[in-house]
Amino acid sequence: MQGPLENLEQWEDFVQKRYDPARKSEEFRRHDDTHAVVREFYRLNHTYQTRAFVQEQKRQYLALDRRRMGIWEAMEYLNALVDDSDPDTDLSQIEHLLQTAEAIRRDGRPRWFILAGLVHDLGKILCLWGEPQWAVVGDTFPVGCAWSPKIVYHEFFAGNPDSNVPEYQTRLGVYEEGCGLDKVDLSWGHDEYLYHVVKPYLPEEALYMIRYHSFYPAHQDGEYAWFMNGHDRAMFEWVRAFNPYDLYSKSAARPDVTEVRPFYEELIAEYFPPVLRW
Repeated sequence: MQGPLENLEQWEDFVQKRYDPARKSEEFRRHDDTHAVVREFYRLNHTYQTRAFVQEQKRQYLALDRRRMGIWEAMEYLNALVDDSDPDTDLSQIEHLLQTAEAIRRDGRPRWFILAGLVHDLGKILCLWGEPQWAVVGDTFPVGCAWSPKIVYHEFFAGNPDSNVPEYQTRLGVYEEGCGLDKVDLSWGHDEYLYHVVKPYLPEEALYMIRYHSFYPAHQDGEYAWFMNGHDRAMFEWVRAFNPYDLYSKSAARPDVTEVRPFYEELIAEYFPPVLRW
């Protein structure tokens, strides 16, 4: 897997610590103790996520002609990431997905909410198709407009070619006030890709969770509200409800895949066809 991170969970662990509600306010922008590889990851992400890159990735992937497989098959396919990027982990990718879904299930959330938790990271299969880490994970942000100063490691945007495009360096950029997030291009990654894979099948609330769960500048820092319409604002309540499960459901306890698989296969069949286009 191409990239400076030892594994994709290294970025997730960083985000978890950054948004820990128990963390003191003065620590939120303190990154001195961050491992060098995380800084390098953000440097690459902020340098190469240009508007042109995002639009090219959409042209390349959103035809959904890479592979045909069902949801559980995709979960098993994602397990290849364990061998490639995290050989010392105690948990498989399927077990990580089940931890999130089981936490949601224990809280009595709707079935579609549980399913969103189960599938929300399946877009990381982009790594298995040769995409570098900076084009798969990372805090997402709009391209084609000014970058919020609240985006972590904002200083690395100085190396982004879009910094030399005056039209992209204004508050609205190429967009209009209140245009709706659907009309705004975000940096490319597993969120946007999976959203398009599952769009025909899940309720809109689940789709917002999947598409925007890494859009931390918006759902955690309150940035880019000027692009949202009323519907976006209502749906972001679901994104915020999902966020704690995304960040804080990891534990050392290993889910019993054999025991819970029948429940999840039934849930998958309730919403998805046997085979999807990827």
